[in-house]
Amino acid sequence: MDMEQESEWNAAQTISISENLLAAAKRQLQFLEVVDRNRWLYQGPTLQWAIYRYNACWLPLLAKHSESPITEGPLVVPLDCEWVWHCHRLNPVRYKSDCEEFYGKVLGNCNVASSVQGLSKRETEEIWNKLYPDEPYDLDTTRALTTEFSEAMYKTQSFSKYDFALAIERQSPFYYQVSRPHVKSDLFLEAAVARYKGFLHLIRRNRERSIKQFCVPTYDIDLIWHTHQLHPASYCKDLTELIGKILEHDDTDQNRAK
Repeated sequence: MDMEQESEWNAAQTISISENLLAAAKRQLQFLEVVDRNRWLYQGPTLQWAIYRYNACWLPLLAKHSESPITEGPLVVPLDCEWVWHCHRLNPVRYKSDCEEFYGKVLGNCNVASSVQGLSKRETEEIWNKLYPDEPYDLDTTRALTTEFSEAMYKTQSFSKYDFALAIERQSPFYYQVSRPHVKSDLFLEAAVARYKGFLHLIRRNRERSIKQFCVPTYDIDLIWHTHQLHPASYCKDLTELIGKILEHDDTDQNRAK
């Protein structure tokens, strides 16, 4: 690394991120591992039900919680809804516009816990059952597999027109790329966070020089980028301060060799 490169690298490491990305990346890896063991979340009628439940139940519940906490402890998101929510947030510009259209603001994850963190979901489940007496907290996979899903259900309420199934199809292979044991180590993740900051710095420099070139991140950088996006409020704030806008995440480009 020559002196100019070292100077740029050091400048990159001063970039301020509002979240502890190393700890959050570990939580994301834990979640993706659980999703990968429940492959019914990837496609088919169970996925269609999950997408419906996310739009009809989880987002309205999250909106209530963001206005005024409805639980004493954290709100625990059901696994199927969490997976759809995960993929929705990985399109940060669309997620922001959908939230603002239907709820008037970006719905973050403050005081919300993952379904895989081992926290008690009793309080959340009780509130869910009061609000949605005909829809169990945990997705009834037997019902989903034996009851034909009707698109007419969507016509009774206003939902995002985002193609959730396609977004989930694009995200489903990602865990395979980051599932090796060494990825979970602090040493690897610390380096990945540093490289992510380098990636953001490169984008900032290109914008300053009016260079319209975008490189597809390597998987370690993309893991941290995903992690950042999973905290929508922080991501919007951090990127707007850094480059003046929310950085789009184009998961349709899968060429990591660029």
